[in-house]
Amino acid sequence: MTETPVADPIGLYDQDFLAWTQEQAARLRQAAASRVNAPIDWEHVAEEIEDLGKRERDELEHRLETIIEHLLKLQHSPAVEPRAGWVATIVRSRGRVEILLEDNPSLTPDITAVLSRAQRLAVKTVKSELAMRGELSAPDLEAIGTAPLDQAQVMGEWFPSVPPNR
Repeated sequence: MTETPVADPIGLYDQDFLAWTQEQAARLRQAAASRVNAPIDWEHVAEEIEDLGKRERDELEHRLETIIEHLLKLQHSPAVEPRAGWVATIVRSRGRVEILLEDNPSLTPDITAVLSRAQRLAVKTVKSELAMRGELSAPDLEAIGTAPLDQAQVMGEWFPSVPPNR
């Protein structure tokens, strides 16, 4: 079994935690396959390290979902009072997404899939919230999410205009 050379695994830990977790899990499995005689539960240790990396992806999805929820509320809700809070949450969450991607560049290729999933979840949540509060008619509720937000809208500096009925 040939081992894949890595320039600096310790440097990778600092540059891209997710990539480091995946590499270390693979190396643990290589060690397990070579039957290193040590009383270590190699497979479960490797799984736990992989799960640490998956948490970074989950955090990205959660942050994107929050951003989308608040953008959709700004776009569709006629409510006046919570708007400033929604904007503040969007700005804060966009900053966290930026840091997550800086710290874990290997998440970048997954952004389209993560964004799509976050959007589906956010649309359901916003429809439910606005329906419970009786803010929109049934046709207006159904319109939420029919034009998905793109990556630039979610992660950039875009904010929707005030709904026309305000």
